[in-house]
Amino acid sequence: MQMRDNPFGADALLTTFQQALKTVLEFVQPISRTESIHLENAGGRVLASDVIASHSTPPFRRASMDGYAVIAADTIGASSESAVTLRVLETVYAGSVGLKEVTSGYCTKVATGAPMPEGADSMVIVEHAVVHNASEVDVLRTVIPGENVAPEGEDIRRGEVLLSRDSYLSAGKVGAFASQGLERLMVYARPKVAILSTGEEIASPGADLKPGQIYDINSYTLATVAQSNGGEVIRLAFSGDDVSSLSAKLSEALQADIIVTSGGSSVGDRDLLLDALLMRGEVLFHGIKVKPGKPTLFAMLEGKPVLGMPGYPASCLLNAYLLLLPAIRRLARLPPLRPACLHAKMGECVHNYSDRLRFLPVAMQNGKVYSVFKESGAITSLSRAEGYIAIPENVRVPEGDEVEVVLFEH
Repeated sequence: MQMRDNPFGADALLTTFQQALKTVLEFVQPISRTESIHLENAGGRVLASDVIASHSTPPFRRASMDGYAVIAADTIGASSESAVTLRVLETVYAGSVGLKEVTSGYCTKVATGAPMPEGADSMVIVEHAVVHNASEVDVLRTVIPGENVAPEGEDIRRGEVLLSRDSYLSAGKVGAFASQGLERLMVYARPKVAILSTGEEIASPGADLKPGQIYDINSYTLATVAQSNGGEVIRLAFSGDDVSSLSAKLSEALQADIIVTSGGSSVGDRDLLLDALLMRGEVLFHGIKVKPGKPTLFAMLEGKPVLGMPGYPASCLLNAYLLLLPAIRRLARLPPLRPACLHAKMGECVHNYSDRLRFLPVAMQNGKVYSVFKESGAITSLSRAEGYIAIPENVRVPEGDEVEVVLFEH
């Protein structure tokens, strides 16, 4: 068994945030499992194979506007001063097909989206026609062949690659798939995220608190981040404060694609996650040069990434936004999230007296930015936050300075 080291004695020994994120994304590999799902569940998933168009869309020539299907040559010279009169053969609505061929001197009334009748090559829209009676119409404008007509295959041609593998299935892409009349598609499976809260002081919501206990917060905030970014959560029962119990829970968690723990990652007598991981795996970093969230670790355990988050709720959730979120999106093959940002002036002076990069939770009030951070153990530090600002080491941000706020809601 390797002895634990103590990276917290000097900030200079800690991993920088940039290096920590780079390491996590390097060792977290996109999922390869696939599954077949129904079209109605396709939104937000990632396509696992190319989709080749099996037929053209539209599968027939169709009217792109309400009006009259005509032979363009019959309308030459037509104007509001010199109308051309045509006889109406029939009316064709969307979902039906005309029974009569259009010949010179005749037309067919056609609704938007309905198939063009045989013989007709263009459409006169209703605004350029005057109806005399049910059987005759005056055309007030010259049209050219193909005008107001969508040709067969205008949108999609049979045999073309409709959607490529690794495509993120937005509403538009789901619609393109639906245009082929297919019910099921092959997508990458959602990565399984095992979430384990450690510590005998933790109790489940709904349970009666024993002396010295607090309700579990972290597994619920971590699960929300995971589910919101393509993950399928496996919630494990709490682990006790001993290495054997923790090791057994880690073995159970190996069914998942990534393991996320909260608590036990610092260096106290009962912070035993490091010991449990060193016995069986490789610890890639332990401690990040950030505030809050310093006691964060990342390891590989039998080929599975393990992200050990701090036990304090604010530290845990903030690092989940910064590290867990991009890791799960990479696992799920989802595109990297580009956080929304805004620029505004500080409504107060804030300081970062430490030698660590500080992520300060903030909220907007009257167009200005204010800190809402209480302390690492207060979940309201983030529940009331709209985003955060990053303050470099040993920097003072005066009131009135413009800052960039990275928003939590994207």
